[in-house]
Formats: sequence, structure tokens, C-alpha cells
Amino acid sequence: MTIRNVRDHGQRFRPRMACLKKVESVMLEMQDPKTGVKSQPQRLVITTIPHAITGEDIVAWLTNCYSIEAEEAWALGTMLVAFGYIYPLQDHKRLVIKPDASLYRFQTPYFWPAQQWPVEDTDYAIYLAKRNIRKKGTLELYEQVQYNSLHKWMNHKWDFIVMQAKEQYRAGKERKKPDRVVFDCQERAYWVVHRPPPGTVSAMDYGLERMVDPNTEELLFSCLFSLFSSLVKYSVTYNKHDPFLAPCLPSNPWVTDDVTYWLLNMANVEIPTKMRVERWTFSFGELLSDPRGRDDFRLFLKKEFSGENLAFWEACEDLKWGTAATMNDKAQQVYKTFLTRGAPRWINIDGKTMEVTVKGLKHPHRYVLDAAQTHIFMLMKKDSFGRYLKSPVFKDTQKRAICPDQHMFSVSQLEANARKRRPSISPIIVRQLEQEERARMATSGPVDITQVMSKLSNKGKEVPPSKK
Repeated sequence: MTIRNVRDHGQRFRPRMACLKKVESVMLEMQDPKTGVKSQPQRLVITTIPHAITGEDIVAWLTNCYSIEAEEAWALGTMLVAFGYIYPLQDHKRLVIKPDASLYRFQTPYFWPAQQWPVEDTDYAIYLAKRNIRKKGTLELYEQVQYNSLHKWMNHKWDFIVMQAKEQYRAGKERKKPDRVVFDCQERAYWVVHRPPPGTVSAMDYGLERMVDPNTEELLFSCLFSLFSSLVKYSVTYNKHDPFLAPCLPSNPWVTDDVTYWLLNMANVEIPTKMRVERWTFSFGELLSDPRGRDDFRLFLKKEFSGENLAFWEACEDLKWGTAATMNDKAQQVYKTFLTRGAPRWINIDGKTMEVTVKGLKHPHRYVLDAAQTHIFMLMKKDSFGRYLKSPVFKDTQKRAICPDQHMFSVSQLEANARKRRPSISPIIVRQLEQEERARMATSGPVDITQVMSKLSNKGKEVPPSKK
């Protein structure tokens, strides 16, 4: 297989072990002390790095050795960097060859892809923890996201990971500074290849047999994982609260035709059920979506002298879902009540949000208050909601909440109810029957003879147009 074929395999992300062996033979030639790429110590900031090479020397060597054009040599050099055989000393996140004085080094054979070391999440977590210690908590953004995710995912053994990271960091400090910098660059290059930053196409993202673009696969897998995780979490949380999945008390109205369940769960019932109160603790949105929950939360805010926040949120909902005819009046009323200087129920929002809201109110629409509403929602969620769940108001409601006894129905009663049930009639048919009934009543009703004679006399007085 020629060098051009090796390059094509790298560009199409279809590497095979035979190709990698040929690439490794190329690497051995490049590192030959007599005929390979010339390396020399180079100063990087304040540290002298041994055996450094430049991007232009790599491209020139490939061009001369294999008699190929500079563009093809650049593509081949980029492939060598993408697979981790050569790593940059400066721009770590860009796995390409720059045909200039940019500095590179040959990766140690221990990290070559043909070694097929398993890329474990535990090793990556140890590496990130070590970088976090060395950088004193100032990781790059994508590394910080990965660090937090791994911390959450591997919380059960995080003490072991931190201990390993501290040991490796302590061992690294005992090396000479140039050796320490070189090892850090080698390790970082390895993880940039195998755990690339977002938006970086890596040839090794899913191993040697991957056949498609890794960014597409990673995005699809991430979306599916998030979707299934959310679905599982929702199912586990709401399993006992779905009448179709779990028995509901006192009985399931869809099965027994007993309406007690609806009566106990009316919008503004005085004493809610325990299951209903439990749902309020799932999320702040769940609390606000229940009118009875909002009443309880309103009572708590009133005692904390911050009831204007919930009132503003409800006013925004009324504007958003109200009729178009009253939209302008409602927007102005909200502005006068909550936003203007000296308003009777003034709310505390930041200056930028206030500026955007006031500017939008010059041409009001349904969603003109979304920015301010979101700000107040997050304020109540982060501050008031947590205190409400610990407050005497919620605990008293929770204590008074009822747990209805189960209504027992015999099989014969359920069968009798089922026989009484009839499928509902289509609304179209109902309207047709109503029209037919009105027409029948009109024809069968009593006739007023005076109205009939009046119409006949008026008709007789009409003069034909031809006789005028």
C-alpha cells in the first residue's frame, strides 16, 4: 500500500491495523538519527524542550523522501498528528500540521494506536483530576464539563481517583522540568486524540474500526443517552402518580365510573391528597402547574413579604394565554403594577432584563415579558422554593393531607357499570340532530294567523315594475 493510500484511509476515517503498521514504519524512518527529520532542543517559553521538530521540517522531509507534492505531504503529516504519532507543543487542540516554525515532537511508542490500550473513563478522570490540581481548578471549559460529568458518574470511587491523581502529580514534580513538560505534553496529546474537544474531528474517537464521522456519532449518542436518561428518570419519579400505571385512590374512575377521584383532586379543593402534595416536591414547575399548590405557595410568600413575585408570574401567564383583544391593556397593567418606578408591587430584576422588557412593551405581544418572567421564575426556584419545602406552611399542608381509603367494587358491579357505558356521539352528529330538532319544532309549532295575513296583504300591494 502506497503513502497516498495510507493518507486516503486516514481522511475517510477507515484505519486498519495493516495501515497503522505501515504508518509506524514511516515513523521509524522519520526518527532515524541519520536520514530522518532533524531535531534539536527548542526553547518553549522559559523551558528548553529536547528533540523538538518544526512543522516545515516534517513537510519537507515527507516531500523529499516520498517524492510527493507539498499539499500531499501536508495531508499525510496532518494524518500522523490526527492519529497521535506526532503531537504539537503549542496549539494542543488543533490536530494538524502547520508548515511553519510551529514546534512538534514524536510521540512515545507507548501511546501509539497500534498498542490498542483501552481508553478507560477512570484513566481520563485521573488525568483531569491531576490537571485540576496542577492548574489549581482552572481547567479549560470542555475539560471542566467532562470533569464534572465524570465526578457525578463515578462518585462512588472518586476518592480513589483523586488519590491516584495526587500520587502521579507528586511523582511528576520529582522529574526535571524539561522531562516533566515533555511528559505532560505527551499525555495531553494522547487524551486530545482519544477525548477530543467539541468540534474536533478525531480519527480515534471510536477505535480503529469506526466507519463514520465521529462528531455525528458522538452527537447522536449523546442525544439518545440524554433522552433515555430523562425518560427513565421521569418514569421512576411519576410511576406511582400515573393512574394507568399504578392503582389510584380511592378507585380508578376510568374502570369503576366512581367520580370520587375527580372530586378529591379538583383544582381548588380545600384539603389535597398526600399523593398530590408529594408531586409538589418533584419540581418547582410541578408546584406552579397545580392551582392548589400555587395557593399554598402564595400563602408562604405572603408571610415572607414577597408575594409580588408569584403575582407577576401569574400575570405574565395570563398575558401569554389570554385573548388578543385584551393583550395591550394587560401588558400596560403589568407594567404599572410591577415594573414602573414606585409601582405598588414592584419586583426586583436586573437592569438589563428591565431594559429589554420596557423596550418590548412599546410594541407589546404575548411573549414580551418572557425575559422578566424567566428571571423571577429562577429567583423563586433557587431561593423561595427550597425554603417553602422546609416551611411550616408546607409541613402543615402535608400533615393535613388526606389518604383516601380504597373503594372496593365487586366483579358484578364493574360488569354492570361496563354494560351501562355507551360510546359518546360525534359532535358533528350532535349538531346535526340539534338542527333537525329545531327545524321540526319550527314546523310543528303554533301558527300566528295575523302574521300570515299581514304578509299576504303586503304581497298584494306590490306593483310590478312594468306597470310603473
